[in-house]
Amino acid sequence: MTGYGRATAALGSHTLTVQVNSVNRKSLDLTVALPDAWEGLEPAVLEAVRKAVLRGKVHVSVEVTGDAGVLDWDADAVADTLDRLASLARARGMKFEPTTELLWQVVSAQQENSGLPPLETAQTAVLHAVQAALRGLSAMRAKEGETLLIDFLGRLEKLRGHTEVIAGRAPHVPTAYREQLLQRLRAAGLELDVNDERVLKEIALFADRCDVTEELTRLRSHLGQLTELLRGDGEVGRKAEFILQEVGREIHTIGSKANDLQISQRVIEFKNELERVREQVANVE
Repeated sequence: MTGYGRATAALGSHTLTVQVNSVNRKSLDLTVALPDAWEGLEPAVLEAVRKAVLRGKVHVSVEVTGDAGVLDWDADAVADTLDRLASLARARGMKFEPTTELLWQVVSAQQENSGLPPLETAQTAVLHAVQAALRGLSAMRAKEGETLLIDFLGRLEKLRGHTEVIAGRAPHVPTAYREQLLQRLRAAGLELDVNDERVLKEIALFADRCDVTEELTRLRSHLGQLTELLRGDGEVGRKAEFILQEVGREIHTIGSKANDLQISQRVIEFKNELERVREQVANVE
C-alpha cells in the first residue's frame, strides 16, 4: 500500500526532518538514509518501521538542517578531501578535474555532519520523529485500506453471484446430458428407451462425475471467511492470499467436473474477477 508521513523536531540549533514513504510490494523492503554521524541509529529506526508496517517498499529519510539555513564549512577540510580524491585518481591513472557539483557535494557532506549533536543526545528526538512520521504514514495507508475494502466487498458479491448461478444450474446438468445422449443415440440409429438400464447407468455415472455439491459448499465457506477477515481487525494480506488460493482451487475443480457450457462460462467470469482480487490483496497488510 502507498503512503507518506512527515515529522519535524527542534534539535538544539538544528531542525530535524523525518520523511517516510511507501509503495506497493508483496514483501517488506526497507531502506534508511541517515546522516553519517548517526548511522548507529539505523537498527532502531528499522525496528520501529517493522512494528508499524508489514508490507511495502518503505524508505525513511532523516535530514538535519542548521540554524536559519546558514551554510558554513572548513575550507582546509574541503581542500584536504579534494587532495585525497586527486591522489586516488592519479593512483588509478585517472584524470581529476573537480567540478562545481563535486565541490557542492563535498561541502554539503561536511555541513551535514559538522556540529551535529552526538548520537546519544539525538537518539530520542530522532526516534520520536520517526514514530510521528510513521503515524502519518499509517493514517494515509488506512484511508487507502478503507477504499480497498469497499472494492473488495463489491468484488466478493460478484463472486457470490457467480457461485449461486453455478449452484442453480448444476442440478440441471444431468438432465441436459440425458437429452444430449438420447439425441446422439437416435442420430446413430439406436432407439433406446429412456428407462433402458444402460441409459440410466450412463446418466447415473455422469451425474456422479459432474456433481459439484461439495465444491460449492467449500466455495461458499471460503467466501464467507474472506468477508469476515476483511471486516475484522489485524493482518489481512497473507491470510487472504491463502483463502483466495483455496477459492481458486474449488472453482477450478468445478470447471473441470461440470462439463456444461453455461457453468464453464460462469467459471471463466469467476476466475477473471478472482484474479483482480488477488492483485489487490497482494498489496494489503
